[in-house]
Amino acid sequence: MRRDEYHFEGFASRLVRRRAKDRLFKWAALLATSVGFVALAVLLVGVLRAGLPWLTADFLDNFPSRTPAKAGFKAAFWGSLWVVGLTTLICVPIGVAGAVYLEEYSGKKGFHKLLELLIANLAGVPSILYGMLGLIVFVRMFNIPAEDASFLGVQLPFGRSVLAGACTLSLLVLPVLIMVTREALRAVPESLRLAAFGLGATRWQCVRHHVLPAASPGILTGVVLALSRALGETAPLVVMGALTYVAFTPESVFDPFTAMPIQIFNWASRPQADFQSVAAAGIIVLLAVLLGMNALVILLRNRAEKSRIR
Repeated sequence: MRRDEYHFEGFASRLVRRRAKDRLFKWAALLATSVGFVALAVLLVGVLRAGLPWLTADFLDNFPSRTPAKAGFKAAFWGSLWVVGLTTLICVPIGVAGAVYLEEYSGKKGFHKLLELLIANLAGVPSILYGMLGLIVFVRMFNIPAEDASFLGVQLPFGRSVLAGACTLSLLVLPVLIMVTREALRAVPESLRLAAFGLGATRWQCVRHHVLPAASPGILTGVVLALSRALGETAPLVVMGALTYVAFTPESVFDPFTAMPIQIFNWASRPQADFQSVAAAGIIVLLAVLLGMNALVILLRNRAEKSRIR
């Protein structure tokens, strides 16, 4: 056998083995994905079957009750909207500004690397620890008596209010938002920055008029991830003392509140079987709000991508 024939046969056998491994990995990945989808479908079908009969107009318009037939989701629904809306106003400007500073202004020095390490570590901290931090810092203000604490006319501490919950959730989602926003800024071609500098633009003009518009689809993706996590979190709000029974809707950021995940948890922990179905109806509303919020942000992201292409 000639040498070139020997090498060709060896290559052919290795190629067959690689293709077999490729097919095996493909089917293994498909099986793992299918298991996840099947489990999710089973859970969704169970929730829909249990919750749809209880999902009525009265359910959305009533306050919580000890009777399943009279229990409603109004206080939790509006409480979640207040908290997530205020969280958006707090964390999105701070998160985007922090990512812009780290990516566009901060040098690759020791302080920069320290900030990157801290943000990466904070993204992996369990959410219940943020609840403890919110309880100490925002709810109790390090145990400062309320009558002795005020700042610029704002009474401190915040107590178990919408503002305290939004600040706690903002700390929770800020690391994720900063990391995703930085990745979006990195995806902007360096040639775009160099072209702006070549035309005499300052750093801020380059970031404002070129980098941020180009990175806006990725930034909106980070906003979706952050707000979706904030909407579904329960542990931080429970630890900081959000109420489980609220018969009113918040009218200011200093009012007490409850949230949809807390109300669902409260119903699911009740021994009565009907409350399990009421909890399923609450889960349906929570999923609808989450999907609607994601759809809105995805629509804005698609419009930003189309405007960037033009």
